Amino acid sequence: MLDRDGFRPNVGIILLNQRNQVFWGKRIRTHSWQFPQGGIDRGETPEQAMYRELQEEVGLLAEHVRIVARTRDWLRYEVPDRYIRKDARGHYKGQKQIWFLLQLVVPDHTLNLRASTHPEFDAWRWNDYWVPLDSVVDFKRGVYELALTELSRFLPQQETKSRYLRQGMRRADGMDGAEQRPAAPN
Repeated sequence: MLDRDGFRPNVGIILLNQRNQVFWGKRIRTHSWQFPQGGIDRGETPEQAMYRELQEEVGLLAEHVRIVARTRDWLRYEVPDRYIRKDARGHYKGQKQIWFLLQLVVPDHTLNLRASTHPEFDAWRWNDYWVPLDSVVDFKRGVYELALTELSRFLPQQETKSRYLRQGMRRADGMDGAEQRPAAPN
């Protein structure tokens, strides 16, 4: 199902753990890493497609995540001709995606790359939110940067150990927080 400009509707998923690190999956039999993503089937909403892809690619169900945000509009990338089947050239141009930012609400051992009979990934890892995108196939990097940038303002705030210690010190000694130095990490 292509739109009139030759773009296939698709969803992208940025999955956060409790430390705001993002899930990266290694494409099966490649050295390329990416976020979960997949096509929107006819009759599906982007949200329905996101939950289906999340289950197929990483084995998570709706109750395993919380939707934090999604992109306002479609983000597009063109696929180079060398990656397009010969019979689709001229019609298919690439993907248009709605991106979702999700928070994992269960332990990460719940992830299951073998949840479907056609796994997409053969390894996974957590990375910092702003990890360099050089391990992503080059034609997707721009849309990844757009999605990460747009959704970054919705990142859940974290209680860091040093903030917690500074707040505790202020309460205990009555000093203004500006006069305190952050506690050294353990």
